[in-house]
Amino acid sequence: MPRIPPTARKALLTLHLVTSLGWLGADLVLLTLGIAVQRGADPAVFYPVGAVVGTVLFAPLSVLVWLIGVVSALLTPWGLLRYRWVLVKLVITTVMVGLVLFLLTPNLRHAGALGAALPARDRADLVIAPAVSTTLMIIATVLSTYKPWGRRQTARTTTARNPRPRRPGPGPKATTAP
Repeated sequence: MPRIPPTARKALLTLHLVTSLGWLGADLVLLTLGIAVQRGADPAVFYPVGAVVGTVLFAPLSVLVWLIGVVSALLTPWGLLRYRWVLVKLVITTVMVGLVLFLLTPNLRHAGALGAALPARDRADLVIAPAVSTTLMIIATVLSTYKPWGRRQTARTTTARNPRPRRPGPGPKATTAP
C-alpha cells in the first residue's frame, strides 16, 4: 500500500472534512427550503433556489466527498476494506451519491421548473430526502469519530495475529524456589 507523508495525509483529511461539511451544509439548506415550503413559503421562489443549490453545490460536493474519501482510504493506513467502519462509510456514501445524482438532483430540477405547480406528494419528497441524507451523514461522522468494530477478520489478519497455532497439552511446568 502506498504511504504518503504526514503533511499530505493531513491535507487530504482536511480536504475531506471541508468537502464533507460543505455537503452537510448544502443538505441542511435543502432541508430548510423544503420545510419552509411545507410551512407556507412561496414554492415559486424556494424551489428554484433548491434546484440551484442541488445542482451547483450539493451534487458536485457529494462526488468530491466520495472521491477524496476513497483516495484517502487508499493512501493511508486505514485502507479501503481493512476496517469495517471504513467499509460501512464507503457503502453509505456510495449509496448517497447514487441517490443524489440519479434521484434527488433531477427531482430538484423538476421542482425548480414547476415551482408552485409541483404536486404535494413530490413536495414531501423534497423534505424526506434531505432529512434521510442528513441522518446518514451524521452516522458516517459518528463512524469516523468512534471507529467501531476494529479490523475486518480475514485469513490474512487472523494469521498475522496468530502466526502459529498453539499445541494442546499442559502449559509450562512451574518451578519452585528453594
